[in-house]
Amino acid sequence: MTKEKIKELISQLTLQEKIDMIHGSELFATKGVERLGIPPFVTSDGPRGVRKDFEKDKWSEIGLSYDYVSYLPCNSALAATWNRELAYAAGKILGKETRGRGKDMILAPGVNIMRTPLCGRSFEYMGEDPYLVSELVVPLVHGIEENDVSSCVKHFALNNQEERRMDVDVEVSERALREIYLPGFEAAVKRGKAKGIMGAYNQLRGTHCCHNHYLLEDILRKEWGFEGIVVSDWGGVHDTQEALMNGMDMEMSVTDNFDNYYMANPLLEMIESGAVDKKTAIAEIDKKVRHILYVMNELHMLDGERYTGSYNDYADKAALRQAARESVVLLKNNKNILPLNKKAIKKLLVVGENSNRQHAPGGGSAEIKALYEITPLMGFTMFVGGNTEVVYKPGYYNEDVGNIWANTETDQNGQADSLNQDKAEHKDTASSEAKAKRQREMNENYLKEALEAAKDADAVIYVGGLTHDYDTEGQDRKDMRLPYEQDRLITELLKVRPDTVVVIQAGSPVDMSAWIEDADSLVFSWYAGMEGGIALAEVLFGDVNPSGRLPETFPVNEKDCPAVVLGEYPGGDKVCYGEDIFVGYRYYDTYEVKTAFPFGYGLSYTDFVMTGLRAEVLEDTAQSKSVKISFDVSNIGSRAGATVSQIYVSDKCPKVKKAAKELRAFEKIYLEPGETREVTLILEKDAFSYFSEETHRFCVDNSSYMILLAKNADEIVDVTEIELQADS
Repeated sequence: MTKEKIKELISQLTLQEKIDMIHGSELFATKGVERLGIPPFVTSDGPRGVRKDFEKDKWSEIGLSYDYVSYLPCNSALAATWNRELAYAAGKILGKETRGRGKDMILAPGVNIMRTPLCGRSFEYMGEDPYLVSELVVPLVHGIEENDVSSCVKHFALNNQEERRMDVDVEVSERALREIYLPGFEAAVKRGKAKGIMGAYNQLRGTHCCHNHYLLEDILRKEWGFEGIVVSDWGGVHDTQEALMNGMDMEMSVTDNFDNYYMANPLLEMIESGAVDKKTAIAEIDKKVRHILYVMNELHMLDGERYTGSYNDYADKAALRQAARESVVLLKNNKNILPLNKKAIKKLLVVGENSNRQHAPGGGSAEIKALYEITPLMGFTMFVGGNTEVVYKPGYYNEDVGNIWANTETDQNGQADSLNQDKAEHKDTASSEAKAKRQREMNENYLKEALEAAKDADAVIYVGGLTHDYDTEGQDRKDMRLPYEQDRLITELLKVRPDTVVVIQAGSPVDMSAWIEDADSLVFSWYAGMEGGIALAEVLFGDVNPSGRLPETFPVNEKDCPAVVLGEYPGGDKVCYGEDIFVGYRYYDTYEVKTAFPFGYGLSYTDFVMTGLRAEVLEDTAQSKSVKISFDVSNIGSRAGATVSQIYVSDKCPKVKKAAKELRAFEKIYLEPGETREVTLILEKDAFSYFSEETHRFCVDNSSYMILLAKNADEIVDVTEIELQADS
């Protein structure tokens, strides 16, 4: 359908029909116009798979068997793969299942930068670095949208904390906004051609993001050329006229008073009463409808030639398992305890309640009704087979408290409650003395049982970490400490069995300082999807060589976080991003702060060397820059495996304050033992640019630039230098 035909279609719509198209008429859908062949527009959460179906007007699940779906690795796990091809594969599965479930838009992916490790939605995002996020979100969006489905990249913008997420007002410099917090969105729009963007709950410089003219009109529409739909986060609109005039296309919320949404009857009444100029208002409404019809047309919703999709295809599980495999990060292996030899293990002890827990049902709107989920305990048992006795001891007592998303099978509105910070906040002090006493007693009993069982086991694997009682929408963690007295359990377990393999499963960093020096082997596993447990087993027992790399720095504790040291977190009515561009490794590197594990870090069961870094300036004009980078990567070990070569750029003579270095390229390389490969990468102008607040544009200065070849942000293996002239 051409633009002219869309314009003609809009002219046939009544004002009421137009208004019905720009707000929810169900919890996850708008109204269509049957007489003109315009269908309803149906959305669904979320980033880890297509969410289960609820009743149209209440948060009560349908409760039938048809909406079990594939459970994908969380976005942090996907980012840990540093693999563009796997991002595309995951997106393709997500899009196919979205269409197969009859949805038009999947509310994913999340690309908010991890400003603090305490954010409750860390697991939904892709880490701390805007370049890494940008490189992975583009293929992810491509994979989703090739299925006649719209992605909805969220949350635009600066939704970097859950604490006071509905009203906190963010003060951030224009440079930090442009260099750190917007690139992922820009890449999704300009390179990924995303058809949907979701506005954020919070405010930017005094205006809610869901009707922020600067974000939605000046940047998104005018600068980036976005033609798709801007959807509010559910409950993110706060004013009818502001939403009308400032770029919001579709208002959604969590309540069932659909006709009273801001962009429903209140908008119609405002027009009819003359409170707003009718001609102006209708012109704005027509723009919103045009954006919706444009996306519908692109998705073949208007011509009847639409892809049908499918879900729970067993052929897709291989890609999900591969993504889970490549997300596992080996952090320590001092005495080569890993990989374990299953033939030598007759009794395997698995300690930790997380090894037996399914995570798909939790996390807020990211919850999934998974067709299945292989837990670590199941994965270990499946892998070692019947000749090995697997003994499980929980080790600690986990009595879920404060889970704001529990009991969605009733009419209780957990989703709506999440918008009320008082209800959403997790308060440990709310537990009764009896519950606290039971917790202590059970922990003591479980600890004794685990330590006793460890004495005669051939191998011990501990699986702990966080749950979605902590990694969840609507609340931030209070600190990075492990819950359920796990620090004590791990410490005591390592005293009895120093060879214990420690696995932390979580969606964000945890404080490991209580026992990290005593642990010789340490593995980090994210919420890795339905195949996560078997993928973890394959890594621990050596069938898979780990290749995951951290997409965010693991600080020693939350007090080291730049948002705390240089900025404000969580702030009050306002939060000032005083750390500016110094987020994540940009801060730790520049200010020489010791970390637990650096950005980009991850070990392997084999050894790689990177040598011979070479840089050639191909083009250096006022308008364009192009630098060819070449180097050699060799696998000098005895196992096949993959490494991630990382290229950072450092300005030797910056005219403005810059980070010590910034990630500007990376490549994941798979090599057989003894194999060497030459890698060639091209750095364009943006690899050397910064945002000038004086000229309000990205620019390159006349300077010397160091090109750094690295295994991670702390391990530079080769350096070369180039000269570039300033741009125009």
